[in-house]
Amino acid sequence: MRIAIVDESATRAAVIHEGLAALDDCEIFVVTERRGLVARIGEIAPDIVLMDLGNPSRDVLEEYFSVSRALARPIAMFVDESDEAAIAASIDAGVSSYVVDGLAPHRIRPILDLAVRRFNAFARLQTDLDEARGKLAERETIDRAKRILMDSRSIGEPQAYAELRKTAMDRGRRIVEIAEAVVTAHQLMGGKP
Repeated sequence: MRIAIVDESATRAAVIHEGLAALDDCEIFVVTERRGLVARIGEIAPDIVLMDLGNPSRDVLEEYFSVSRALARPIAMFVDESDEAAIAASIDAGVSSYVVDGLAPHRIRPILDLAVRRFNAFARLQTDLDEARGKLAERETIDRAKRILMDSRSIGEPQAYAELRKTAMDRGRRIVEIAEAVVTAHQLMGGKP
């Protein structure tokens, strides 16, 4: 596992590093420079990012949240103090674990595990949501194609669907591909989208 520790303070980064010492088979990278942070994290390509921000200003928080939004990785963020707006912004930015006043070596591993699990759970939900949206869009395309066939041929819905299905089977294509072709042809002929 590749772990990036982001902290402008080498002392605080050492606390996180100490908390990770018991982990076998992992590479740890410490990044102390804010300039070019997104590019540097991209070069490291970590499996997880641990950020210790101490008591950051709003601008610093927003800068680090931009890193979070740019990465598709679990991120655990440590801060000394927080407020509701910062917590809400961290959630919106995709931070997996937001820890207030909790930087201690013995807490690092459980927080890391939580961040990875929360990230994976969210990623599964996002995948399921994307899949459901895709199926809904396909269903809408098929329904639109059926309406076009029903109107242009004066046939019922079951027969329109049967024609789409038969054409898909005859051509070895998915039914949604045939439906997309019907909708596109209809639009090219001046029909409503």
